[in-house]
Amino acid sequence: MARPRQFDEDAVLRAVCDQFWNAGYAATSMQDLMRVSGLGKGSLYAAFGDKHQLFLKALRRYVESLDRGLRSSFDSAPRAVDALRSFLMSPVGDPEGVAARRGCLLANSTTELASADPVVAAEARQAYEGTTAIVAECVARAQAEGDLPGTADPVGTARALLAAQQGLTFMGRSGMDVETLAATARSLAAQLLPAGADSPAA
Repeated sequence: MARPRQFDEDAVLRAVCDQFWNAGYAATSMQDLMRVSGLGKGSLYAAFGDKHQLFLKALRRYVESLDRGLRSSFDSAPRAVDALRSFLMSPVGDPEGVAARRGCLLANSTTELASADPVVAAEARQAYEGTTAIVAECVARAQAEGDLPGTADPVGTARALLAAQQGLTFMGRSGMDVETLAATARSLAAQLLPAGADSPAA
């Protein structure tokens, strides 16, 4: 009997994730997925299921990687408020605007699919709630460090920061120039991350 084909599942999901991220769900064909993964249709179906199931696996991997990176960057930051500003400014962290134009796979997929696909909508809600919880922990730390007003609700502030960051991502996808996008991000940061009572005014 022929031995089953061996492959690196994580490498396949990375390649598939990039394909969906670059082209979108509808514009990605099974042929595209076979090309980027290096697997035949039968192997893809056997390992991951159909296109929709493969997309969900890639999306979950993306969200898990995003949250791990976010938590790591927050935990390693000397001051939590600086980590929060970096999070908010991340869509304009690239001077060429490549990241802003590419957007976020989760945001792109939610825009494309969530209104007609309840499974994707549920995945998006769960992902955003998970990210909100991580950001809220960082907000609470910034309050404890005296860099944000202690009266603010950490979860409410985290949702506002996430909404602002995703809004910047959407505006970047629309083609807004990087200078205008960066100015908008700075304005949002000034409003959402005001100096706390125990820190000097920004």
